[in-house]
Amino acid sequence: MKTVLSTLLVVCLFATTLGIGKASAAELAYSGYPTISIVSVVADQSVTIQANNLPPSDTFSVLMNYMGTKGKNGIVVGTINSGSGGTQTSSYNIPDALKGQKQIAIRIQSTTGSGFFAYNWFTNKTGGSTPPTSDSGSYSGYPYISIKSVVTNQSVTIVASNLPKGDTFAVLMNYMGTRGKKGIQVGSFESGQGGSQTLTYNIPSELHGQRQIAIRIQSSEGSGFFAYNWFINKTGGAKPPSGSTGYSGVPTFSIKAVIRNSTVTIVTSNLPANDSFAVKMNYMGTRGVNGYQVATLASGSGGTQTLTYNIPAQLYGQRQIAIRLESTSGSGYFAYNWFYNNTYP
Repeated sequence: MKTVLSTLLVVCLFATTLGIGKASAAELAYSGYPTISIVSVVADQSVTIQANNLPPSDTFSVLMNYMGTKGKNGIVVGTINSGSGGTQTSSYNIPDALKGQKQIAIRIQSTTGSGFFAYNWFTNKTGGSTPPTSDSGSYSGYPYISIKSVVTNQSVTIVASNLPKGDTFAVLMNYMGTRGKKGIQVGSFESGQGGSQTLTYNIPSELHGQRQIAIRIQSSEGSGFFAYNWFINKTGGAKPPSGSTGYSGVPTFSIKAVIRNSTVTIVTSNLPANDSFAVKMNYMGTRGVNGYQVATLASGSGGTQTLTYNIPAQLYGQRQIAIRLESTSGSGYFAYNWFYNNTYP
């Protein structure tokens, strides 16, 4: 199973903020990622949001934009200073350019270079319902899908889990490596009250004979929620990438220790079994994409590993460095984080 949150996803960041020499206890304890929920709306006037799990000592711009944009490149309507982190509730005026829109995207994104962000959307109606992240505001995380069974060239049965309420998802299949993007739509389903659903879809004739097939669910309501996975097109074939139905979620890793211009030690979490990852480092803000490969990682039986890697000479002297794990097996799994290039602890 793979999903991207930055989509909403997005991948968990662990902020190992070191400050000058050593981070505060609050900064070192932070894990997860921020989220935002909608508290209330006054049509064409204002929206009140609750920012949850804010990292400490960060600053966020608050942006609004058209539905479907996830708030990217939106109109700045305010700022949030996270202080000691945690939860904050605040109200922002709806900009003139978005008045009259039925639905509006709202986003918070760090201005400090930490990489943290979150987004949501709301119905521009006084007392209007909140988006499918749950009208109670209790929804958290993101949907994911696992493979239950396959009949060669005929059908695949999936389990869609942690679905948000009141959303509609298109189901697409495509060639391996595409993550299902721009695929052939094979069905759709309504999430109803959220939670989990077991669903079966026919494999389209265009993909018959393919050894591996990508499958994707994506909201057709504009909420931005999606998830993707892949399967071996073989009756009773192994589930990716471990051959087990037990794997769910996404891999993440945290920063355990740093020796300036020398090494970084990470602790992985929820690795899928029997996968291989390239370990890359790059400049801050890149999320490690197209970085310098410093090692490879064999996930073995999955789960947790503590690993140390050399910092490449090209990044010596950098104040902050991005690090990334990226599957080389075609599974699509990845995770990224960053660290201060300063000896810690």
